[in-house]
Amino acid sequence: MGHNKNKNTAMHSPHENNNDDDMVLEDPAENDASIVEASDTQTSADYYFDSYSHFGIHEEMLKDYVRTKTYQMSIYQNKFLFKDKVVLDVGAGTGILSLFCAKGGAKHVYAVECSSMADMAKQIVEKNGYSNVVTVLKGKIEEIELPVDKVDIIISEWMGYFLLYENMLDTVLYARNKWLVNEGLVLPDKASLYLTAIEDAEYKEDKIEFWNNVYGFNMSCIKKQAIAEPLVDIVDPRQIVTNTQLLKTMDISKMVIGDASFTAPFKLIAERNDFIHALVAYFDVMFTPCHKLTGFSTGPNSKATHWKQTVLYLEDVLTICQGEAITGSVTISQNENNHRDVDILLKYELNGQKCVSSRVQSYKMR
Repeated sequence: MGHNKNKNTAMHSPHENNNDDDMVLEDPAENDASIVEASDTQTSADYYFDSYSHFGIHEEMLKDYVRTKTYQMSIYQNKFLFKDKVVLDVGAGTGILSLFCAKGGAKHVYAVECSSMADMAKQIVEKNGYSNVVTVLKGKIEEIELPVDKVDIIISEWMGYFLLYENMLDTVLYARNKWLVNEGLVLPDKASLYLTAIEDAEYKEDKIEFWNNVYGFNMSCIKKQAIAEPLVDIVDPRQIVTNTQLLKTMDISKMVIGDASFTAPFKLIAERNDFIHALVAYFDVMFTPCHKLTGFSTGPNSKATHWKQTVLYLEDVLTICQGEAITGSVTISQNENNHRDVDILLKYELNGQKCVSSRVQSYKMR
């Protein structure tokens, strides 16, 4: 595994310079003054939006070829969905999705962005000649007023690590409830979360067991904290030991706020004799209204994305034989103190020939 503890480490895609359209994205270095730095009066509650004021995170997302190209093709290959439609882009960032929609034939696009990247998005829209089609609005979805009563389509790239980290989904649902016409479209409209199990002795030894003996001193008290923090990284598919279990599929066009907090059972059956050190979660998203089924997966067997996978290390090392099953449940909920953080409660049990284990572990995505 090419582990990196930093969730925001850029992924260098071999396709990162592959732009097959004529849009021009402003070079952020030319307009540093347009990106407002955090002021002395800024509170911790503003950190989420402030992080999206810096161009680096947008560069990483734009260079995520799987992500960006899927959105582009869902629009360009389905112009019949967008022709003469009013579109709302929730969390527009640089405005790339709004530009795709404008080029795809939308009547008008309202690009809403809360961070100061909205100032850059306005420049990008103007530079590319779409000011008459795309209106950039700076502010929170929950606080702004649109110049129209309803929109025909809501498009958003709301997914976070572990699908639900940062909880932007609730913002999309708020916008849907307030502005989307009856029978309107939300894109993407389906998201599914999956779970599997891996062998990962080398990395667990290096990053978790390391704390047992640090230059001759026992620092194992840190180990529990290290285990409780999910790791976002690329998983080698050869490490997968079990089948994959679907935990939940969410229909963004129909679900209600609160549905993203849930408990799901799982049963992971070993496909070979091996050891299990961690469970791994990933997600798929789909654009089902498209003429041809369109979507992407963030799973270990798919082309890498900036979301990578989410690794949940187990306190126990499980010795499992082919055909044996780890059973249990995963409970996912918003953190009470910060609704953008995710709390994960894992209950698992193995009654095998060589290993019997039952445990409850808590994880916190911060």
